Amino acid sequence: MNGSVVVVGGTSGIGLEVARKYLEMGREVVITGSDDERSKRVAAELGPNAKGIGFDLADPSLIAPALADLGPVSRLVLAAIARDSNSVREYSYERAIKLATMKLVSYTEVIHTLADQLTTEDAAILLFGGRAKDRPYPGSTTVTTVNGAVTSMVVTLALELAPVRVNALHPGIVGDSPFWKDKDLSHVLARTPTGRLTTMEDVVDATVFLLENRSINGINLHIDGGWMLM
Repeated sequence: MNGSVVVVGGTSGIGLEVARKYLEMGREVVITGSDDERSKRVAAELGPNAKGIGFDLADPSLIAPALADLGPVSRLVLAAIARDSNSVREYSYERAIKLATMKLVSYTEVIHTLADQLTTEDAAILLFGGRAKDRPYPGSTTVTTVNGAVTSMVVTLALELAPVRVNALHPGIVGDSPFWKDKDLSHVLARTPTGRLTTMEDVVDATVFLLENRSINGINLHIDGGWMLM
């Protein structure tokens, strides 16, 4: 298949696992992170079919120059996130601007930059949101709002970029992810109908499904084991 798989936010966590999966599938993979040296180091560890590029999504002006030399792209995964608990009474507008810039402006700028490279007949884009859009918590105003906005971005992008497919994945708590794996999640497990926590493998499987099924388009998929049902 022509065209690389680009994973923005692919140097750690779920993004890194997505990169590993596509490398196992025999694809050429480009991972990006905020630090160029680290991105190249992680790519070297992944193997000869991986390439690393560094740019900071908090500064959209860096995106186009960093991605200028990429060739055809068949899959684009926007998995970069920033965790931010930002209460109204102790509000940091700087952190709020950074998060909103990353997931709204810079996600879109990456797509804008690579739009002409998404030329394969089944090209697809996947945006990562999150279930904080549906289950807010104290301090989640920015996270909840931004992830809610991702649901609307999927619709507009799918229309504008057709026939390129655009979908979004909204994970709940991923029990074995670096952020959650050492925390007590018994309260989450107690209200999850499947009786098990979502894993990174589950999220990777859902990612591949959304990218590879050629009739899935304009979808916001939740992956949480039914956590929101209880």
